Amino acid sequence: MKNRILVTGGAGFIGSHLCEKLLDLGNEVICLDNFFTGNKANIVNLLDNKSFEFIRHDIINPIMLEVDQIYNLACPASPVHYQYNPIKTIKTSVMGTINMLGLAKRVDAKILQASTSEVYGDPEIHPQVESYWGNVNPIGIRSCYDEGKRCSETLFFDYHRQNQVNIKVVRIFNTYGPNMHPDDGRVVSNFIVQALKGKNISVYGKGEQTRSFCYVDDMVDGLIKMMNSENGFTGPVNLGNPNEMTIVNLAELIIKLTNSKSKIIFEQLPKDDPQQRQPDISLAKKELNWQPETKLEQGLEKTISYFRNLLF
Repeated sequence: MKNRILVTGGAGFIGSHLCEKLLDLGNEVICLDNFFTGNKANIVNLLDNKSFEFIRHDIINPIMLEVDQIYNLACPASPVHYQYNPIKTIKTSVMGTINMLGLAKRVDAKILQASTSEVYGDPEIHPQVESYWGNVNPIGIRSCYDEGKRCSETLFFDYHRQNQVNIKVVRIFNTYGPNMHPDDGRVVSNFIVQALKGKNISVYGKGEQTRSFCYVDDMVDGLIKMMNSENGFTGPVNLGNPNEMTIVNLAELIIKLTNSKSKIIFEQLPKDDPQQRQPDISLAKKELNWQPETKLEQGLEKTISYFRNLLF
């Protein structure tokens, strides 16, 4: 069935891939973005599609639309961007979420919240399961994002309990791929850009902290499966790749794949940077029949190719 779907943050990294996939599946898509971190270049190939509509708008302000589904992805997601204007970040997560839930309630739309593994903070259990409540510093420099997303989850479940809004909540772990912003400060884009330019690769701390990297196509597949899941499953559900690796190993792999002469240098670890990050995806496998398919080297090669074209 053809749905009319709103994607907030649709010109962003994951949002642009999601818009494209939803169009490929025969839906009408409204992409909404204020270009704070989104980029028109990410959606320029979609603008001629008759089933695609773009609206420049900030979800901190209400908007009236008629839609069947809402994917709420609007929020800066990299530390560089969300710490640039922390009050704006938390407003997007709280006021923006209230506006999108209000819209979903009014038009009886199903709504999905793109939450984050950051709700687990610097976790004391490993890997992270959805029942874990997290270890978050509520007054730290990352809390505008961490606590903003935690509050947005609260709002989703309160709208569900109080107003019977049909909700879906996913917790997104580290994702990478084409359309990433070259200056977003995330580890994959940082390392690739530094390697392609032949600059030193900055690893924070000793590089022993771990992350698990999911290719964007797999993530989009998970988001769509979650949105279309039936049987009252609301989540939250972890979406990410459970294959864990250290940051220094990632740097070495990117140097190898880019044939770079870059050297690894070690810098001071940022405050509240999580030491471990690995999703337990048992629930996603059981409820959504979802798991990532793309091997890390395969995904990195596509991402390196994207950045090579962008930079040179």
